[in-house]
Amino acid sequence: ETFTKSLVVKEEQNEISGTLKSSIDKFASLSDSELVNMGVEANKKGNYSEEFQCYLKALEINENNKYAQSNIGLCYEYGRGVNQDYYEAVKWFRKAAEQGHAGAQKNLGICYYNGRGVTQDYYEAVKWYRKAAEQGDAYAQRNLGGCYYDGQGVTQDYYEAVKWYRKAAEQGEANAQKNLGICYYNGRG
Repeated sequence: ETFTKSLVVKEEQNEISGTLKSSIDKFASLSDSELVNMGVEANKKGNYSEEFQCYLKALEINENNKYAQSNIGLCYEYGRGVNQDYYEAVKWFRKAAEQGHAGAQKNLGICYYNGRGVTQDYYEAVKWYRKAAEQGDAYAQRNLGGCYYDGQGVTQDYYEAVKWYRKAAEQGEANAQKNLGICYYNGRG
């Protein structure tokens, strides 16, 4: 009986080892962009550990892959496949944002706006929101409009607020549509 259990354990170890080897082999033949896509698919399935690993593997192939960097930032922000760490999220968002990734720019702006992983700084938030907004990111446009509306990080300017709310609203961003309606209702901008 002990001998049989020992054989079963060895078979299970070999099976696990074989599965791990085939996973590693699967990663070895993929490009960095394929690994990013694979990570996105793992996220959709709720397999956050695999998601995070795919992004790390993508960066082993191309350390400047801004999509992998931004997605690693999201993993750290939400604790997907890794312990939640806002400071690490900011680090990865910044790497991608500095390469022009609009989503990372928006997310970095949100971090500055909320003081998450960095000291709260509305001026920095506006800087990053603007970069993403100018690339057409609807959420960044809405957030930038909000900064102008409230005078956070910029001089209060209802006309600028309406301009950015409108751009986001035209892309279907519901909160921007609501905010634009409020501006019109109150005669602001």
